[in-house]
Amino acid sequence: MRIHVDLDLCQGHGTCAEEAPEVFAVDEKESKVIVRLEQPPEALRAKVRSAVRFCPTGALSVTED
Repeated sequence: MRIHVDLDLCQGHGTCAEEAPEVFAVDEKESKVIVRLEQPPEALRAKVRSAVRFCPTGALSVTED
């Protein structure tokens, strides 16, 4: 799994960081997502999928490698 972020769509709502804090954070200054683990381990993948599903702007996506 690889995480992709469209920073043009990201508004820094922080839903992703709430769903998967091990993987996502929000840069408060820029109001944009920070991806801590671009290729998360298997144990975190369900959380990442949840973060993608609940992103209010659709800024997140994943591809399976």
